[in-house]
Amino acid sequence: MIYTVTLNPSIDYVVRLDTLKTGSVNRSENQDKYPGGKGINVSRILKRLDVDSTALGFIGGFTGGFIEEALTEEKITTRFTPVKTDTRINVKLKADQETEINGQGPDLTEQNISELKQELSSLTSDDLVVLAGSIPGALPSDFYQELIALITKQGAEFIIDTTGDALLESLEHQPLLIKPNHHELGEMFDTTLVTIEDIVPYGQELLKRGAKNVIVSMGKDGALLITPDLTVFAPPIKGDLKNSVGAGDSMVAGFISQLNRANAQSELEDAFRYGVASGSATAFSDDLATKDKIVNLLPQVTLKILN
Repeated sequence: MIYTVTLNPSIDYVVRLDTLKTGSVNRSENQDKYPGGKGINVSRILKRLDVDSTALGFIGGFTGGFIEEALTEEKITTRFTPVKTDTRINVKLKADQETEINGQGPDLTEQNISELKQELSSLTSDDLVVLAGSIPGALPSDFYQELIALITKQGAEFIIDTTGDALLESLEHQPLLIKPNHHELGEMFDTTLVTIEDIVPYGQELLKRGAKNVIVSMGKDGALLITPDLTVFAPPIKGDLKNSVGAGDSMVAGFISQLNRANAQSELEDAFRYGVASGSATAFSDDLATKDKIVNLLPQVTLKILN
């Protein structure tokens, strides 16, 4: 079973208008509401690629109810930990420029935290846990390390998609995959990374520190897969950028969707190809990508083996 953990879910309220004028009344052209949060996004894309998962995390109030109902409609299994505080709303204003207003995370009790940890206590070596997104202010900054200790104790694998110290501290526990973008990777090592030649040595350093596979997303410039035996570059796919929210999560989900077949170099390449297609398809969509859009983009993904 694949489990996704979203510690700080949200409703993503997307408002579209031609121009945003601060200090005055604006009227939207249209708007949408989606269940949000990086782990939830992973579960949604996995389902569209016919891979089941169970979504875990903290949700509460009428906003949490919306998320649970929306995922149930998509036939995604949820085992959320209920909390008293309303789940946050993140407002995405899409006008001549894109503006985001992200809500605060929930208030959490020791009982809430204990209940979430209990959900991970029955993992087995056949399970994979995806830890993704920010840590609410109500939790200690090393909370991911607490969860990783539970996961690895049960012999399960984990993937972590976060940034900074939380990511670096996870490496000694050998995550199956990490996915920083090139800006985040540069910040980890206090440098600026622009070219493939800049990026690859630092990706390899993450492998030395324990990561099993590293994907470095480079936005409009493509993506890199770096493994102990393989370095692959995927040039960008051309398309109309509509959505920067969830593209990275979609890349992770696309990669995971093929992992049960990824036991050789060619199969890892195929997993990377699905990751690139999924991330690109979401970037070219108003919401997360559909299966049809992902599959239609697969032939456009070209891979260049660098070693």
